[in-house]
Amino acid sequence: MTVAPSGPAFSLHDIPFSTYGSWFDISPVVAEKTYAEDLHLVSHQTGMHGVLRLTPLNAGTADRAETRVEATPALLSWIGRTGRVDLAYETPDTLRLRGSGLGMRISAAERTLTPFSGTYFYREPHAEAYVFTSYETGRRYRITLLSGAVTEAAGGQTLGGAERQVTVGADGDGSWEIAVEEYETARRPYRSPAAFEEIVRAAHDAFTAFTDAVAPWRSSATPAAELAAYVLWSATVRPKGFVTRPAVLMSKHWMDKVWSWDHCFNALALAPGHPELAWDQFSLPFDHQDDSGALPDSVTHSEVLHNFVKPPIHGWALGHLRRRLPHPLGAARLAEAYERLARWTEFWLTSRRAPGATLPHYQHGNDSGWDNATTFDPERVVVTADLAAFLVLQLRELAGMAHELELLDDARRWTRTADAVQAAMLDELWSDGRFVTRSVGSGDTWSSAGLLDLMPIVLGEHLPEDISAVLAERLRSHLTEYGLATEQPTSPHYLADGYWRGPIWAPSTVLVEDGLRRAGHHRLADDISARFRALCETSGFAENFDALTGRGLRDRAYTWTASSYLLLAEAHELRHTEPAHSHGRAR
Repeated sequence: MTVAPSGPAFSLHDIPFSTYGSWFDISPVVAEKTYAEDLHLVSHQTGMHGVLRLTPLNAGTADRAETRVEATPALLSWIGRTGRVDLAYETPDTLRLRGSGLGMRISAAERTLTPFSGTYFYREPHAEAYVFTSYETGRRYRITLLSGAVTEAAGGQTLGGAERQVTVGADGDGSWEIAVEEYETARRPYRSPAAFEEIVRAAHDAFTAFTDAVAPWRSSATPAAELAAYVLWSATVRPKGFVTRPAVLMSKHWMDKVWSWDHCFNALALAPGHPELAWDQFSLPFDHQDDSGALPDSVTHSEVLHNFVKPPIHGWALGHLRRRLPHPLGAARLAEAYERLARWTEFWLTSRRAPGATLPHYQHGNDSGWDNATTFDPERVVVTADLAAFLVLQLRELAGMAHELELLDDARRWTRTADAVQAAMLDELWSDGRFVTRSVGSGDTWSSAGLLDLMPIVLGEHLPEDISAVLAERLRSHLTEYGLATEQPTSPHYLADGYWRGPIWAPSTVLVEDGLRRAGHHRLADDISARFRALCETSGFAENFDALTGRGLRDRAYTWTASSYLLLAEAHELRHTEPAHSHGRAR
């Protein structure tokens, strides 16, 4: 059994095996922090659901075979002492599996069938095909025998509790092959002229083309670029349900949504090589903008959540995105983006400003994206400097867009508002050499040892030099061997796995690095970039990282982390190969 070379190897414990466009993956991760012994087909339609369990068997027996699992972007293999099973995506909804010297049992992950849950199993009449129908996903999964033999089919048409499974094994030549399809109600019998090696080669070529577009600058100095590209490629799904465009989920583990600030980093990483996909990433939350102008908290296949929002980093992101796109936005797209960004900005200026206030407020830590940061310990309905800084950047981006659209009154209004918000931020929240947080209710102020208090560095060149110098110096107290801790490690509130109370995160790293660079603190920006890139190269693309050990935490295949690595790696490469003025990359 020959196979094609397929790119960087990875552990399925960390990164699921999937392909561009698919709503399912192959992984042992079947729920949040839950790892099964066997690999599963895991769907992300109507939530995350382990649907089918894939168990390699010793040839001619029902005994589970001891195997090691190897994965590259185009090929997943179970390799045992007496044989192997290979799996590849033929299309986003169809798998091909081939075995020699080992069998495979495919069984329903959920043993119990009720009127509202579980999996029903039957054999298709007059065909060597078997179908699992899942209540959890609302989809069907058909196994079609292409060669070899079905050695067992158990639980057909059974109700209640039962094992529902089909086992395939070798025929006379010692090998077998099947197709596994996900579909909705009905589909023609499976037919394909493609040989298994052709399928693997096509998957390899598709991934290589994606990587060449996303990271043409990669070199031995950026060794994680290909794997970062795979994390993005494999987490991309086709439009379905509330996902109105091709979308890069945050993960094909349990963080299988698009949150309304995470998407910005994916858009930026994709922009030079995949401009349409990048624009889709930026635009998707705006497709669900509500009547107040607010963006949803998150979007996924079967739900759109509006109980919280996310911070207005979209002006910052759009400015960088436009500079990174290979071609300027057309007039219609520019006008649409302006109108959407204006409505999002007006939400903060109307719905999130108390009467008589110049500065907007958050209503919970979740609104900031830094859910449990220590900034929010005393109270949650608060005025913060990071929010004011993001809004100032958004207002200034709107002013520039209004000039381009020849909306000169709008441009003047946005500029006046930006100046007023920035002046109020400095007047009301800069106190005794630091930014403070203020209660909307009582007016009380406080500071914290959290990195969020230093995020006004994103204003970059717009900050007074003396303030940016103070912020830069204080940022050093958050800098560990691996990067920027979100809580000072000396703080009594620091927690190694405390979410936003200590771990290193990708978005804060990118935002701080960019702000420092624009403020002229290049050496510190270089240091932060280098440490974060080395962290990813060693520990992968986790949701966040232990600031003192560098260990990956939480979801281990997070796309905004991969995108942040690509952004910083690209900028590092280009700074060493091109004059700084010769490209429009986010640096």
